[in-house]
Amino acid sequence: MKLKTLTHMIALIGAVSPAFAQQVASQQPMQRVEITGSSIRRINLEGALPVQTITLDQLDKQGINNAEQLMTLISANGTGADNMTSGNNVFGADSDRVSGGGSFASLRGLGPSGTLVLINGRRIAGYGLSGKAVDLNTIPLAAIARVEVLKDGASAIYGTDAVGGVINFILKTDFEGVQASASGNFTEAGGGATRRLGLTAGKGKLDTDRYNVMFALGHDKNDRLDSSQRSFSNGYQPQRGLSPDTTGTPVANQLTGAGSALGTGFKMPGDPNTYLQAGLLSLQGKCDTVPGMHQYTSSLWAKTTSPLRSTYSCTYDYGGDYVMQLPTERTNFVARGTFQLAPEHRLYAEAVGAHTNALAILTPAQISTTLAAGNAYPVGGPYYQNLQAYIPSYDPTKPILYKWRAWPLGDRTQQYSTDTARLLLGAEGTLASKWDYRVDLSHSFSRTTTDLLDGYANTKALYSVLGSGIVNPWASPEQGQTDAAMAALDATRFYGRLQQGKTTLTQLNGSISGEIFQLPAGAVSGAIGTDLRRESYAFHQDVDATQILLAPGNANQNRVARNIKAVYAELVVPVIKDLELQLALRRDDYSLIGATTNPKVAFSYRPASWVMLRGSANKGFLAPSFGQLYSGRLSQELPNGVSDPVGCAAHPNDPRYCAIERLDYFSGGNPNLRPETSKQGTLGIILEPSPNFSVSVDYWAINVKDRILNRTPQVVLANAAALPEYIHRNGEGIIEYIDAGWINAAGLKTRGADVGLRGRGSLPGGWRWNAGLDGTWTQSYQFAEFEGQPYVEYVGNFYTRDLYLRWKHNATFSVSNGPWSFLLSNLYRDGYKDQLPDAGKSAPPAGFKPHVASYTTFGLSTTYTGFRNTAITVGIQNLFDRDPPFTAHNVDEVVGAGWDPRVADPRGRSLNFNVRYTFF
Repeated sequence: MKLKTLTHMIALIGAVSPAFAQQVASQQPMQRVEITGSSIRRINLEGALPVQTITLDQLDKQGINNAEQLMTLISANGTGADNMTSGNNVFGADSDRVSGGGSFASLRGLGPSGTLVLINGRRIAGYGLSGKAVDLNTIPLAAIARVEVLKDGASAIYGTDAVGGVINFILKTDFEGVQASASGNFTEAGGGATRRLGLTAGKGKLDTDRYNVMFALGHDKNDRLDSSQRSFSNGYQPQRGLSPDTTGTPVANQLTGAGSALGTGFKMPGDPNTYLQAGLLSLQGKCDTVPGMHQYTSSLWAKTTSPLRSTYSCTYDYGGDYVMQLPTERTNFVARGTFQLAPEHRLYAEAVGAHTNALAILTPAQISTTLAAGNAYPVGGPYYQNLQAYIPSYDPTKPILYKWRAWPLGDRTQQYSTDTARLLLGAEGTLASKWDYRVDLSHSFSRTTTDLLDGYANTKALYSVLGSGIVNPWASPEQGQTDAAMAALDATRFYGRLQQGKTTLTQLNGSISGEIFQLPAGAVSGAIGTDLRRESYAFHQDVDATQILLAPGNANQNRVARNIKAVYAELVVPVIKDLELQLALRRDDYSLIGATTNPKVAFSYRPASWVMLRGSANKGFLAPSFGQLYSGRLSQELPNGVSDPVGCAAHPNDPRYCAIERLDYFSGGNPNLRPETSKQGTLGIILEPSPNFSVSVDYWAINVKDRILNRTPQVVLANAAALPEYIHRNGEGIIEYIDAGWINAAGLKTRGADVGLRGRGSLPGGWRWNAGLDGTWTQSYQFAEFEGQPYVEYVGNFYTRDLYLRWKHNATFSVSNGPWSFLLSNLYRDGYKDQLPDAGKSAPPAGFKPHVASYTTFGLSTTYTGFRNTAITVGIQNLFDRDPPFTAHNVDEVVGAGWDPRVADPRGRSLNFNVRYTFF
């Protein structure tokens, strides 16, 4: 940890503690409750497992209006591409192009599938389009009572997919009265506003009326935020090492090629170099006359793009033309009824549902024309662009090949609509005043559809129109196209349903817990339970995506299903006074995959009243998702001339190994995937020298084997020696085809510590203060791409999927007196080494700084409860209007140009308010 960061932490210790420390009213009797991480109801005190609690009140005071924003306040959550902005991308080897429109959690950076998201301790169906983890957009935040985050693997308690931990959204379940709330967060610079409305109503008291019915309805909306609305989002800063590597511009650049006007390459007078692209505006020094276009910076890309390929071309700042916050609307509801059969027995029914609309918006399609496709600009066309005055070898008797950003088609706009629901029936209570039981049956589903709203065209029809010459690819958006050209283009457009997916989950749970027998140190408590589930997934392509230019389609997947049968047991054993063990064992049996048994051991020890030691050790087993196993396998070909590194080394002059033509490969699902397995543990200490102050440190370690990753055929081929099972050869050793897509790669090892601080006290004048900090220090995050390759350290280094920052924290300091309270909040993200321009192949410019700065923001809010039945909160988020730190990476593989949405919020300073009124 850097000295600067350590000093910053020490300065906070005296005034802050876990930002979301649970409040305990000492005047009330202690009750037994079920805490996330155990099936046994117990007194709600700090235990063997690290659990972070977040209340709705805390979210309101910090301007949090949806579950995705909530993830930024959990320091143990990964700094990855799992939010909607980062997911609005088609690049990257790990990208899932049918998971757009969703938002996911990723505790410890282990990925969404390794984090179990629960509602009231029970599962809900995964995202409909990709069949993977729960989409956070479906969480009914308006009905949340609190959120419990278990920062420890819990496969032995909840199931094999709780490797990274558990996030349990606990809903209000015994509400009486009517309460309405409205909140909003509005940026000073414009765009990106968020709003939320909520209504909760309930009637009946279980103790006296023997029933309670409750209904909660919430609606929230995120406005669109464009890169053009923020000056820091600028992909053309060559003096700092940032410049786009694309010549797909709104005013087209010409390409070389056999039979074209530029031929296979050209030279400039007095220059021996050969160039492969040219644009009239570049030759005239006028690239900057078109908004978003600039002169191509060859010095930054000299090694990657072959010598001086695009020197005489314009480039386009497509990263500065991205949507920084997707427009999204969500409506969700919760309905619950509880009936008290007897003083210790209850029946309940619960319905949870959500409808989400999200727009994923990408820049206009980039088109590279070819003679074979018939879309080259024809000789004699009305807009034929003759470059002979600049390039002597230019042949105006031949058609023009060009690369063009097809702005007349508009931004590529996809609408993701998701409907999610869960219906649950259950009973709970106490038998013989001793045994707590709970049994419930639930069914949930998630269905997502993708509609193309703009920017897409039928490929064959579009190419025919371009080949006719009626469209002017050298006209700027300001100049526009003719009515005839626009009519011809409009006739090629595709609007409508592209694809849809659906997941279902039917689950029967049952458990019983209580005290079993007495030991000298106290009672031994235990729990046993069963978990029976049936999961299914189906994906349907409504149209042939291959016929629509750049449509994000996959092959159809007929409905597949699997059954999971699980039994588990748990014991809490007081070994000696102040030493307690938690022992758990769970066996899951997956149809088609196999069975696994996962144990867990945890302890807590209080050698003195002011100190507690705790720790845990457990194993995990993560079954492949439906998408990873069964998503449509697409048969494709690699370009001619690829080399087999194994075969070519043995037969260096044989083109069957060294210059392979038409090498087939498959991408998509892999039914032969092995599950990921893991071992993890924690060891911690809690110090409470006084009732008003405590500090906790929990060190954690996780090892994972057989990681499931999505890999391109080029990567598989380049690692043929390490991946022989994915390279299929005939009897002579010649490659017949490659299995790419989802494969079992090597493992990962990660280590770190969670730090929590808590403090409270009194101030003159009757004021009370309360402070907290929740932080995560990552010591190491190493993984190898494939077995046999060395592990590489990623903490503090740029990476295209997740960033593994050394230190992250969220802190608060509040004061209150009577109806007034004030809250100061702080979010901190450590810096990291930046991505090198040109992948480090070329020397970076003098102005390039190899380190991305840290990111720190503050928020200030005040709450007043002096009006009858009313609470009003007004605050400012990002108080000092901190811009995201500069990074030299561009959009390719990671969204953002000059900034990174995995780390920073692009909205800037904003005003937030929340009004909550209780009618009775």
